Amino acid sequence: MKNARNNELSDRRSAAAEAKAALLNAYRNAKDTAEPTRLAKQAERQAIAAAREERRAQRERVKLEELERAQAAEAERQAAAEAAARAEIDAREAADKDRIARVIADEAARKAERDLRYANRKARKS
Repeated sequence: MKNARNNELSDRRSAAAEAKAALLNAYRNAKDTAEPTRLAKQAERQAIAAAREERRAQRERVKLEELERAQAAEAERQAAAEAAARAEIDAREAADKDRIARVIADEAARKAERDLRYANRKARKS
């Protein structure tokens, strides 16, 4: 059943204004009643965000520690390789010096033998 009264423009305007006011009041009431749950949800979201940030920071720390461990292991490996190379070079130099010393000693022994033969030959001739 339709509204039987005569709807004038002013009646329609006042009805629209009343409807808008009723909607606004309903919104305000709903907002006020939902305020505690909204605050609780907001606090929960903040706690979740803080926990998420803490987990991200923890992951960053773990990655940084792993990177530092890898760099330390690489530096250790490099130092060991350099020490091995240095030891090899030192051993090679020692072997070269030993060989040179033996060659010089052999030369000296041959020279001593030659000088002895020469001295014996001179002694036989005279």
